[in-house]
Amino acid sequence: MKLQNWKDIRAKKFSREQLEALDREVEQDVLEMDLRTLREAVGLTQEELAQKVEVTQSQLSKLERREDHRLSTLRRYVEALGGELEVFAVVNEKRIRLSEG
Repeated sequence: MKLQNWKDIRAKKFSREQLEALDREVEQDVLEMDLRTLREAVGLTQEELAQKVEVTQSQLSKLERREDHRLSTLRRYVEALGGELEVFAVVNEKRIRLSEG
């Protein structure tokens, strides 16, 4: 029995348009993480990240459960994970990166 790799199977099973649509869906799923999921994906505990952000573990837990965040708070959180916060607006299907002041 000949083994095939996933890339070859994908190419035979799906059209180019279907593959592009699937890739967009997967990318969107990955991009729609909440803060807790993002922290876990980076591999940090609440306590470890709380030390980096300079808050208590309890405060970090509350932060992760909030639905509304200040950009400065999100920036500190993301930077403590080793990332960089970028903010985009989508207007008429155009993606616009918002810059600071």
